[in-house]
Amino acid sequence: MEKALLIIIALSGLSAVSSHAERQYHFVYEAKTMPEAQRYCREKHTDLATVDSMEVVELLNNMAGQYNQSAWIGLYDDRDTWRWSMSDPSFYGPGETEFRQWDLYQPNNGHEEQCTYLDPYRTGAWNDYDCNTLLWVVCFDVTGPNATFVLIDKGMTWTEAQSYCREHHTDLASVRNQTENQQIVELAPEGDYWIGLYRDSWKWSDGSSSSFKYFADYKPNYSALKVCVAAAFDNSGKWEDLDCGLEKPFICYGLVVPVSMQVIKVRVEKPNGVDLNDPAFLDAMLVEAKKNLRAQGLDDNVQLAWRKQPDGQVFQKEEEEKRDEL
Repeated sequence: MEKALLIIIALSGLSAVSSHAERQYHFVYEAKTMPEAQRYCREKHTDLATVDSMEVVELLNNMAGQYNQSAWIGLYDDRDTWRWSMSDPSFYGPGETEFRQWDLYQPNNGHEEQCTYLDPYRTGAWNDYDCNTLLWVVCFDVTGPNATFVLIDKGMTWTEAQSYCREHHTDLASVRNQTENQQIVELAPEGDYWIGLYRDSWKWSDGSSSSFKYFADYKPNYSALKVCVAAAFDNSGKWEDLDCGLEKPFICYGLVVPVSMQVIKVRVEKPNGVDLNDPAFLDAMLVEAKKNLRAQGLDDNVQLAWRKQPDGQVFQKEEEEKRDEL
């Protein structure tokens, strides 16, 4: 009788693991558009890669190795998502967060135009505009379901206006319906007034809220109609904005799969004329063992390996008296 130790390792094929984010990343070299890559990642793993720290940037750079082009990650520019500065859902009735009074051909969704002003001269029509522009302001005071609008005839950026309104009133004005829009028109002289509608358009495919950014110099340049982001591995993994329809390799992520290992003892009656330590014989035994494990319900993530003894052999003859003691 001869014995050997067989190691059973249950794991998934790891591409690279971020200890900080507890994710494993998979570099897929097949070129796809960004929407196609997103579907692939969601079917095979979890989603396109979320890159939320320099640790992940460095890990992806190491994964890329000699690959010196760009690959899709999960960041994209959702230009059509608008929300109110006043976020309390109890303030809005059905459909009131979606009320819009856009002017003709507005919003035009220029990337720098992420804030909204109301133009009383054009019967209260709204326009999207650069948030850093100095405009007058509509604040409001909220008491229960009621809102009282207050005009501030002082030029401010949208962010300054939001801070001012929150400090001195309730918030930048939300406009829930046509009646409230007309109330502001009747209060305001000619001029452009910030209201509370804005968009924060950069989003991660998996819904993560990370604000980490690693754009290359002079990026994003917002030249594409639909903007998605790729990591450029010829530029230290820095990000560039590209048309989502371009076909590129991409990076997925999934949850880290725990790795477990079990060592079992194998005893074999040596057949006549067979060298149990012959590599071909050992490989054949592993194939048969894996078939048996699969028949018992273990999946293909299970790997098998022989453990070698100190003398370099796998099987060793078992002494008779030791065997009798077992």
